[in-house]
Amino acid sequence: MEKSMNAKELIAERYGKEGTAEREKFREDAFSYYFGEIIKNRRKELNMSQENLADKVGKKRPYISRIENGEDIRLSNFALIANALGLSIELKTE
Repeated sequence: MEKSMNAKELIAERYGKEGTAEREKFREDAFSYYFGEIIKNRRKELNMSQENLADKVGKKRPYISRIENGEDIRLSNFALIANALGLSIELKTE
C-alpha cells in the first residue's frame, strides 16, 4: 500500500523543498497563474473583450492574453489593469 501524502509533501516532492530555486520558480508561476485567472474572470464578468481591456489600459491585446495565461506581470501594469476592471489591490503586513 502506498503512503499517503499531504499537500506540503506533494509540493515538496514535485517542486523542491522550500527555499530551493525550483520551489521559488513554482511559487512565482503559481502567483502569475492566479493573478491571470483573477483578471480573466473579472474581464469576462464585465463582458469585456481582451481588445477592449487592452485599449482601456494602453496595451495591445496579445499582452492581455499573455497575462491571462500566466505570464509574469509588472506591478505597475497589474495596478493599471486592476483599476480598469474595478478591482482593488490591498497590501497587508503579516
